[in-house]
Amino acid sequence: MPILMITGTGTEVGKTITTAAVAANALAAGRSVAVLKAAQTGVRPDEPGDAAEVARLAGAVTTAELARYPEPLAPETAARRAGMTAVRPQDVAEAAAKLATGHDLVLVEGAGGLLVRFDPAGGTLADAAALLRAPVLVVTSPGLGTLNTSELTARELRARGLDLLGMVIGAWPGSPDLASRCNLADLPDVTDAPLLGALPAGAAALEPAGFRTAARDWLAPRLDGTWDARAFREREAP
Repeated sequence: MPILMITGTGTEVGKTITTAAVAANALAAGRSVAVLKAAQTGVRPDEPGDAAEVARLAGAVTTAELARYPEPLAPETAARRAGMTAVRPQDVAEAAAKLATGHDLVLVEGAGGLLVRFDPAGGTLADAAALLRAPVLVVTSPGLGTLNTSELTARELRARGLDLLGMVIGAWPGSPDLASRCNLADLPDVTDAPLLGALPAGAAALEPAGFRTAARDWLAPRLDGTWDARAFREREAP
């Protein structure tokens, strides 16, 4: 798994923090890691973006960003409104492949959900994953509505012949409601994919050293952690 694509079922589901946890665990396991942000939107030129946040939390990773657009919109829309060049799936694939020549693991973080458009031709992160033949990790929310968006994302990946590595809950609440607790069992069922982790809400507020230590407890062995889905369900499910 030299290249792993990380997408979400929507915006603000915890993609960047999950990317940071995956990176932290890989670094702790002795692997070199690069993080590629395909397109950063809604951030000024002088502000740190998602890749910088991953580096802050995870540690010594190589970071790269293909494009940055000022407005918080889908990349294709943001590029068009700014009069800037759009990022194509080919650009993402080429940059990731180049990084993979010098790193054990390259994490490619998308923007929003799987089918968010990057260019006027309708190119998406799914198209970049197909070019790379790379597995995809899907970050989702825990609560009401997540079963629909998660299943749709899983179906689209399989319809394209892409490898769905698994699902991660990007922000597990301290006091989960009934829907969230039921979804622990239902998410793997509707997506036909393993649940590979659950990050606690507010994880980004931890000091970097504490984040790196705790990351192992949030992700499953497939992602270099110790998190156990069955034990988590038994503790949290109704």
